Amino acid sequence: MHGVMQNVKHLCERKRSKMWANEGWKKVVVCIVSDGRMKINSRTLSTIAAMGAYQEGIAKNMVNNKPVTAHIYEYTTQISVTPNMRIEGAERGTMPCQIIFCLKEKNQKKINSHRWFFSAFGRVLEPNVCVLLDVGTRPGPTSIYHLWKAFDINSNVGGACGEIVADRGKLGVNLLNPLVAAQNFEYKMSNILDKPLESVFGYITVLPGAFSAYRYIALQNDSTGEGPLQKYFLGEKMHGADADIFTANMYLAEDRILCWELVSKLGGSWTLHYVKSSYAVTDVPDQVPELVSQRRRWLNGSFFAAIHSTVKFAYIYRSSHSIVRKAWIHVELFYQTYNLLFSWFSLGNYYIAFVILTQSMEDLGPGAIKVLNTILNYFYLGMLVMCYLLSLGNRPQGSKVGYTMAFVGFALITIYMTFAAFFMAVRSIQTISAEKQGALTFGDFFTNTLFANVIISIASTLGLYIVSSLLFLEPYHMVTSFLQYLLLAPSYINVLNVYAFANVHDVSWGTKGDNKVSKDLGVVATGKDGATVEAAVPTDQKDINAAYEDAMAVLSSKPPVIDQKRDAATKQEDYYRSFRTK
Repeated sequence: MHGVMQNVKHLCERKRSKMWANEGWKKVVVCIVSDGRMKINSRTLSTIAAMGAYQEGIAKNMVNNKPVTAHIYEYTTQISVTPNMRIEGAERGTMPCQIIFCLKEKNQKKINSHRWFFSAFGRVLEPNVCVLLDVGTRPGPTSIYHLWKAFDINSNVGGACGEIVADRGKLGVNLLNPLVAAQNFEYKMSNILDKPLESVFGYITVLPGAFSAYRYIALQNDSTGEGPLQKYFLGEKMHGADADIFTANMYLAEDRILCWELVSKLGGSWTLHYVKSSYAVTDVPDQVPELVSQRRRWLNGSFFAAIHSTVKFAYIYRSSHSIVRKAWIHVELFYQTYNLLFSWFSLGNYYIAFVILTQSMEDLGPGAIKVLNTILNYFYLGMLVMCYLLSLGNRPQGSKVGYTMAFVGFALITIYMTFAAFFMAVRSIQTISAEKQGALTFGDFFTNTLFANVIISIASTLGLYIVSSLLFLEPYHMVTSFLQYLLLAPSYINVLNVYAFANVHDVSWGTKGDNKVSKDLGVVATGKDGATVEAAVPTDQKDINAAYEDAMAVLSSKPPVIDQKRDAATKQEDYYRSFRTK
């Protein structure tokens, strides 16, 4: 929230802007939608209370025997709570900020929260640009302005996103964790290679839900009720018996569906844009079980959504894009189809590369090396089988040791493969040099099939990473994160893919069991006229000050250490599953 307040301050500091300047804060409304009153963190409530946008003792569970769906608070604040839990007000240059806080009574997941924003608040506010920001994601001080500017410059831009940056911690201390470092490299290369290329075509396959922006009018449905939002909100009901397995998995990547429906909208010519100057910092999984669980939804959702956009590619012809734009999107279709096929065969391709590289080492000593290669081959296949067994029957949180062993094992295999690749390169060059009389030319290297198929492909990939990073003037991740990514890359292929496709039946986004009506807040009834309600609310200044002091007391104290231990029932279930797997 402090990052949002910094962005509002920046908008008001643009004195020469006709849109913003001193009164710019009046054109910004921050809508906070909290998914479930019983789920919200108490420190989050204290932060919003300290800002004045939440007050205890007002909300009720039922009105006239009808359950309350959400509690809505509205306030214009000039207080910002920093990450260090310090209060900054007008004396530090904090500008006023209009806040709508919607505290949903039940936990009904992300798409329902977006329905509240787009279908409830959006119809009243009628915004021009909507910026979506997830919990745990902190925008840069000027990021929202740069996102808005993309819409202001080009009226055909229907959606935009900035760079998602992994939280590296103070002085990059989080990069000491190999998982965080690998994800940092993954995010960086995606923002250097994928997003700019897709932005040129006009269709970005996914605008990250953690930090993205949409033109409100572009999302609206047509007169028949068909449109991007209608397709997007279908995902709220697509995680149970109401949907087939393909559709349910497809809607795990609901943001990809929204992007495709926006670009291919009937009669529209909306494009999606990547804004490099805009960024947001987000926390990433730092433990193996968390990473495996997160990527299960990402991989399954993106795979089935990619199939959907490929099969439904004819939708692009119903849009009003120019012939040139449609031609570029056709090029991107072929590119995405190739990526889809490559990802499907990635597990087999990696094993083939492993066999080729290890067999090349047998020239060193046919006896000992062949025995070592045989052992490693069985070790590779054994870990793959172990991943299948764990994926079919065990939760990642209940098999932390097994999945961690798989990550470490594939990392050791990568080290051996890297050594084999260098050995193959040296031996191939020696062979080519012996066969060639005179000086070697670049074309001579292609005469050796093994060298051309393996070494040049590896070198070109590494060279692409280095050159593109230097062109973007961001080579630091190559130093701090490339080695970790190299070691964990086979686990992305063998562990995460196996778990994802072995659990394609798991489309759990539902809210089963969240049907009870709580009565801890009390109930109220209307008067005889049926329109007025009498409810006791704190109005005395002492009570209000006391509530503020309570909120500050919570924020000033250290957050309690959350016990990550499993409860007895879950622990027992994990034990039985582990016994069955073994």
